[in-house]
Amino acid sequence: MANEPIDNAQTDTAVEELKDRILTALETVIDPELGIDIVNLGLIYGLNLDENGLCTIDMTLTTMGCPLTDVLTDSIHKALADVPEVKEVSVNLVWYPAWDTSKMSRYARIALGIR
Repeated sequence: MANEPIDNAQTDTAVEELKDRILTALETVIDPELGIDIVNLGLIYGLNLDENGLCTIDMTLTTMGCPLTDVLTDSIHKALADVPEVKEVSVNLVWYPAWDTSKMSRYARIALGIR
């Protein structure tokens, strides 16, 4: 029926569930130097999935000029290949705000021995 009202609560729930699945997939991407995933390290600053399946990831690195940029980007592409709604991935490296240890999850701080 063309005039049925859209259930925004159901749509919001579906969007949140999809975002959670994307973040869960990104948790499989491990920073090789630190041995912690990029989500818990706080490297993911934003993500967006458009109606065409383009998933745009805004992320930073622990240091500018990090030699692992290509490794992490390739790993992100591979991890998101398992999310059927994601048809294409674009990774944008951002440097603001600058990353610091306060962006890490409690899990990551404990694993790395940071208070």
